[in-house]
Amino acid sequence: MNEKLKKYIENEIFETYNKNEKGHGIEHIKYVIRRSLEFAKKLENINNEMVYVIAAYHDIAHHIDAKNHETISAKMLSEDEKIKEFFAEEQIQIMKEAVEDHRSSLETEPRTIYGKIVSSADRNTEVETTLKRCYSYNRKHFEMLEQDEVVEKCRLFLLEKFGKNGYAREKMYFEDEEYNKYLEDITELAENKELFNKKIKEVNDI
Repeated sequence: MNEKLKKYIENEIFETYNKNEKGHGIEHIKYVIRRSLEFAKKLENINNEMVYVIAAYHDIAHHIDAKNHETISAKMLSEDEKIKEFFAEEQIQIMKEAVEDHRSSLETEPRTIYGKIVSSADRNTEVETTLKRCYSYNRKHFEMLEQDEVVEKCRLFLLEKFGKNGYAREKMYFEDEEYNKYLEDITELAENKELFNKKIKEVNDI
């Protein structure tokens, strides 16, 4: 890993994540970086520095526009003049596309293996973290809803995403026992409304 690149990311890019809600903050980014590099080890001819940068930028614009953050984040990466000092134009285009393609809710698959790496690494594997992220996001964006309505909105969303026919089950591009166990646990919890209500309130201290 180029130490100058790493230092730039850590000193200049990481701090931007303090603007995001906690679920897409710096701890999440470090988690995605770690998992991205682990998946990259399973492949040949992968540029680890590109993997690192893609993971570091993938949610950087979440505080600007959560629903379109992948497009804005990709633009920010591709227009970063400092990044251009470390990578060729073709490499930056690949990284831009990977950031654009990372969301599991997109209808199309990532265009390159780099997009598949970060998309797979972006999957949370901790139930409690999921419950915190979901509640935090919905409480913030649906202030008009009562608490129990927010909780039920979370439950239904998690079933749609991770349930037996959930879209997040279809686009995992690496074998990951940790993620498979997580899918079983979050689905079982979301299918039990009473247990889900108890758990999400416990995790979020509500």
